[in-house]
Amino acid sequence: MRNWPNEFEPQEKRKVERVVSGRAIGLGTSRSADTSFSMSEPMIEVEGLTKRFGTFTAVDHVSFSVGKGPIFGFLGPNGSGKTTVIRMLCGILEPTEGTARIGGHDVVRDIEPIKEMIGYMSQKFSLYDELTVNENLIFAGKLYGLSGRELDQRRDEMIATTHLEPYVNRRASNLSGGWRQRLAMACSLMHRPSVLFLDEPTAGIDPVARRELWDLLFEFAGKGMTLFVTTHYMDEAERCDHVGYIYMSKLIVCGEPDELKELPDVNPPGTRRLDVTCDHVTTALRAMHEMHGVRSATVFGQSMHLLVDESVKRAQIDEQLRKVGVTHSEIHEIGPSLEDVFVELSAKHAAERQKAA
Repeated sequence: MRNWPNEFEPQEKRKVERVVSGRAIGLGTSRSADTSFSMSEPMIEVEGLTKRFGTFTAVDHVSFSVGKGPIFGFLGPNGSGKTTVIRMLCGILEPTEGTARIGGHDVVRDIEPIKEMIGYMSQKFSLYDELTVNENLIFAGKLYGLSGRELDQRRDEMIATTHLEPYVNRRASNLSGGWRQRLAMACSLMHRPSVLFLDEPTAGIDPVARRELWDLLFEFAGKGMTLFVTTHYMDEAERCDHVGYIYMSKLIVCGEPDELKELPDVNPPGTRRLDVTCDHVTTALRAMHEMHGVRSATVFGQSMHLLVDESVKRAQIDEQLRKVGVTHSEIHEIGPSLEDVFVELSAKHAAERQKAA
């Protein structure tokens, strides 16, 4: 057990874990050191998946697997390869190397059964603006072979599930961003898929619509659907059962959010993380950047998050703040956030790439 300094009050103490083959694995748990995130039969299996466009490698030997039922968050900077991975898993792009299976079916050799198993909600709204909500749902259902009473029943189910009743006869072009996303999700679910791919489903919609959309995702996951979600929002990543982080075409790490927060790269020996709440936080931030022993500092709402050497005392921080006119502060020790995880891992791998070059 880690010894916490008496002068800072920790918010939580988490178990120590390790990384096996680039994946976070908890010590003292039943989790095996393989690529699977569930003890159940894998629904998504990826091994050495690679995609090249000419001399450019968009996805570089990515491997992971996801069991039935969880919400898997796939994160990474823009251009890191997230959408390319999804498009290969959906059979839209053919891999250059490696294999991928959905429900045991190969995405290259056995794509027809996969089409019946998956739904895909693309990053950009891809339905027909000229059609109404009802017409888009009917069209999507017919694409998957639904007809007659079965089509009408499924349309009504999806309208009720996504609460689209007030907008049934409204054109898609006249819907707000959040309702357009609900419509896109409803269309992707018309054929009752067991796996749903969502590429940044909440990008550009307001916080209320984001929360309501996630409520729907939790409802679907509770019914046993496997959800594969890409996002840039750290609060959304925290809601996922497991997350994978891809950077510059390579999968850096996968695991549960709490596991990733305990990675050695995120918690350098001889350091601790502090939350400092004070007035004039931007002025205080400049003072922290100039202070010896402060490795990193960033504004987080009305406070600062610091990574400092263990030798840094509260009195030293208070003294540095008083020099810039900040006379009162509240300081306590915290664990890393997922944002800290991805910032630290990105910086490390960027440095390694630069050194290798």
